[in-house]
Amino acid sequence: MKKILSLLCALTMLFACVLPAAGMAEATAKTPKYVFMFIGDGMGMPQVTATQYYLGAIENPDAASPVPAALSFTGFPYSGTATTYDMTSFCPDSASTVTAMASGNKTLSGVLNYSVDKTQSFKLITEYAKEAGKKIGVITTVSINHATPAGYYAKSESRNNYYDIGVQGLTGTTLDYLAGGAFHHATGDDSAKPQQSLYDVAVANGWNYVNTIDAIRALNADSGRVLAVNPDLQDDDAVSYEIDRTRREAAGEDILSLADFVSAGIKVLDNDKGFFMMCEGGKIDWSCHANDAATTIQDTVAFSDAVQVAVDFAKDHAEDTLILVTADHETGGLTIGYAATAYDTHFSYLANQTMSFVDFDNVISDLRAKNATFDDALAAIKQYYGLTTEAGQNLSLTKDDIAALQAAFTLSMQPVDQRTLTDEDQLLYGGYEPLSMAVSHIENNKAGLSYTSYSHTGLPVPVFAMGVGAQQFSGMYDDTDLFTKTMSVMGLSK
Repeated sequence: MKKILSLLCALTMLFACVLPAAGMAEATAKTPKYVFMFIGDGMGMPQVTATQYYLGAIENPDAASPVPAALSFTGFPYSGTATTYDMTSFCPDSASTVTAMASGNKTLSGVLNYSVDKTQSFKLITEYAKEAGKKIGVITTVSINHATPAGYYAKSESRNNYYDIGVQGLTGTTLDYLAGGAFHHATGDDSAKPQQSLYDVAVANGWNYVNTIDAIRALNADSGRVLAVNPDLQDDDAVSYEIDRTRREAAGEDILSLADFVSAGIKVLDNDKGFFMMCEGGKIDWSCHANDAATTIQDTVAFSDAVQVAVDFAKDHAEDTLILVTADHETGGLTIGYAATAYDTHFSYLANQTMSFVDFDNVISDLRAKNATFDDALAAIKQYYGLTTEAGQNLSLTKDDIAALQAAFTLSMQPVDQRTLTDEDQLLYGGYEPLSMAVSHIENNKAGLSYTSYSHTGLPVPVFAMGVGAQQFSGMYDDTDLFTKTMSVMGLSK
C-alpha cells in the first residue's frame, strides 16, 4: 500500500512539473514572420494529379510503368482536405469561398465578405495581419479586382462591383503590393458613365504604379506601395495563359511569369515585421471552365513555379515562414480516365497542343474572316493541336471526330450574333466558341481525360502546408477553418 501511495505522489509531482512547462511552451509558441497563401483557383486534386501525371509522362517517355512527377508543393510535410460548400450550394463560387478563407464566414455565392443578409461585413485576415504590423501583398493572374484577389482587401454585396472593389483596395490602408493582371472596368462598371480611372486613383493615393517589365523587375524595399500590372494582357484584363506565354517566349519574347510577380513581391514586402502574401493562379479556373486540359496543366505548372519561389525563400527563413497551398473550389469536374480509352491514359499527347482555347479562338476568327474551308480548319487544328486526318497516328481523327469537328466548324463560321444554338449545342459547347470546344474535347479524350461540367463542382480541395505551424493543417476540415487555423498559427485573435 505504501509503495502505491509513493508511486501516486511521484506521478502527481511529475504532472505538476510537466503541465506548467507544457503551458509555458504553448504560450511561447513560435509564430511565422512570413506567411504565403497560394490559391489555385479551380485547382482540385484532379488538376494537381493530372499535372503530375503529364509531367511524369513527358519526363519519362520510356518508362515501363507510370511515373508521376512532383510539383513544388506536393512533397510538403503536411496535407489535408477542405470542404468548399457555401450558403447557396454544394457547388460554390469564388466570392463565397474566398470569403470563407479570408474571414472565416460562410456566405452566398457572388457575395464578397458580407453576411447572407448583406447587412454585416466581415473583418479579414489581412486586416488583422496589418494591425500586427505586417505588410500585405495580393497577386493574381486574372484581373486584380476579380473575386479571389478582391476577397483579401475588399467587401461588397456583389463581386461584380468591380470599380468600387478597386477603389476600396486603392484608398484603403490594407494593401502594400497589388500585382498581376489589370483592373477590370477600370473606368467604372457603366461604360456610358465613365468615372476616374482606377490607375489615376492609385497615383492620387500614393501608389507607385508600374507596368513595364523593367520597372517590375527593378522593384525593391524602397519602392513604396506598389501597383504592378503586367504589360502583357490577354483576355478580360488577365495575363496570358502559360501555354501561350511559353510559346511566345520560345519565339524570343520576354513576358513576365507569375513567379516573377512573387519574386518582386517578396522584395517589396520584406521588413522587420514580415508579411502576408496571397498569390492566386486564377486562370487554372478559367481554362477548366473551358474544358481545356492542356492549358489547365500548363497554368498549374506556372502556379507550382510561383510556389517554388516561396520555397526557395523559406530555405533562408526556415524558422520564420509558413507556406500554404490550396484552392477555393474545383472547376469542370475533371476526370482522369475516359470511356473510350478504358484503363489507358496518354498524357504525353497533350504536349501536341501549343496554344490555349483563347488564342485558338483568334485563329477561328481569322478563318471566319477569310471564308475558310473545313480543310483550312483541319490544317490549323493539326498545326496547333496535333490532331490529324492521317491514319495510324496517335492523334488520328475518327469518322465521329471529324463529324463533330464539321458540325462545330459550321457554327463557328457564322457570326456570333447570327448563330442559332440548340439545347444540345449549349450542352456541347458551354457558351464558348464551338470549334475550340470540339477540338479540346477530342484532344482531352484521346489523352484519357474528360470534364463533366463547364462550372464549379462540389469536390473538396487539397491543402498543402510547410513551415511554422504547418502541422495544424493536416486532416479534413471546412474552408472556414483555413482562416481559423492561419489566424491561430499567426498568433492573431478576433
